[in-house]
Amino acid sequence: MSFSRIIVRSFSSSSAVQQMIKPPIQVFGLEGRYATALYSAATKQKSLNNVEKDLLKFEGLIKQDEKLKEFVKNPSIKRKDKAEALKTISTKINLTKETTNLLTLLAENGRLGSINNIITAFKIIMNASRGEVSCEIITAKPLDADMKSKVEGALKKFLDKGESLVLTTKIDPSIIGGMIVSVGDKYVDLSVASKIKKYTEIISSSA
Repeated sequence: MSFSRIIVRSFSSSSAVQQMIKPPIQVFGLEGRYATALYSAATKQKSLNNVEKDLLKFEGLIKQDEKLKEFVKNPSIKRKDKAEALKTISTKINLTKETTNLLTLLAENGRLGSINNIITAFKIIMNASRGEVSCEIITAKPLDADMKSKVEGALKKFLDKGESLVLTTKIDPSIIGGMIVSVGDKYVDLSVASKIKKYTEIISSSA
């Protein structure tokens, strides 16, 4: 039995959990396997939207609560204790069975530290299920409205019919200038920092 099917069976005791339901987009890595299995289990239980809300709620709690953040990251806490604590937390904040099972399974497997990456992977899958294509633009300084509109217009040309763009922007002064663009699974580094690094490597190799 595959790793993903084992996870799915762990998410639900229902006899209906037999066959994996493939998501609209494949997400790779450990986080992709957990997110895919969660998507399959939640689809079968018709709880996809509630699970998505759960994960966003838990993600927000980790950001706001330093004690919870430390608890999630602390490797010295016994896995069994973490699992039991998460069951209690899940009950208090009314998480679905599927989300609770995910958190418990991650704790038992010592993978709770990957929760943020798993949530991100699940977001990608859910965006794809709605025909939304995630796009992230990183710039050294905030984009003004005109430039943002032009960039967004250019990126929309890469979308297929029926797809919509979900744009997020981040500021990272270390790239110096230019921008780094991620659209779906595509990545383009147009930053000044990357050009400087490239030229430095060329100069160093020819010296």
